[in-house]
Amino acid sequence: MEQESSDLDQLIRQRIRSLRLARGWTLDALAARCHISPSNLSRIETGRRRIALDQLVPIARALDTTIDQLVESGEDQDVVIRPQPCDTPGYTTWLLSRERSLGGVTIAKMRITKQEPVPAGTLPVHPGHEWFTVLTGTARLQLGERTILIQEGNAAEFSTMTPHGISAHDGPVEILTILDQNGERAHLRNPASH
Repeated sequence: MEQESSDLDQLIRQRIRSLRLARGWTLDALAARCHISPSNLSRIETGRRRIALDQLVPIARALDTTIDQLVESGEDQDVVIRPQPCDTPGYTTWLLSRERSLGGVTIAKMRITKQEPVPAGTLPVHPGHEWFTVLTGTARLQLGERTILIQEGNAAEFSTMTPHGISAHDGPVEILTILDQNGERAHLRNPASH
């Protein structure tokens, strides 16, 4: 536990120094902005002085950041996404983005084994746009009355106000898809609607 605390202290010190240098500020300049003496600030950055909460607040404010951002863990959970498969008949989906990231879009990888076209009367319609690229295999895209085969390496983009469905053609297909909020609701929470 002491090692974790020491590692976090070191990370906070590095962040303070890096943010200060990124702004082109000297120790004196940051010290003046956060009302801490330059010598105390130097000792905080170098680890010769313990970091106190009452010092972090003005330092964070002066650096135009938050205490949360200064003290967040250096672990990889904030960067690495470890997708878990979600299986429904004919579809396996892995979410590759965090919830509501990238301006409200969701990125997912899908493996589709369902080969039968979606019955025309059950093709879903909803507001928004959808985009996908085929990683392996061939996808069958149904758009209203049209059926379009999208082969490996190609992509498709379409309005989801057109009745639509995606299935596999001549074997399993893997796609990478980007869905807006409406598309996520319609497809990832009810993949059978593909």
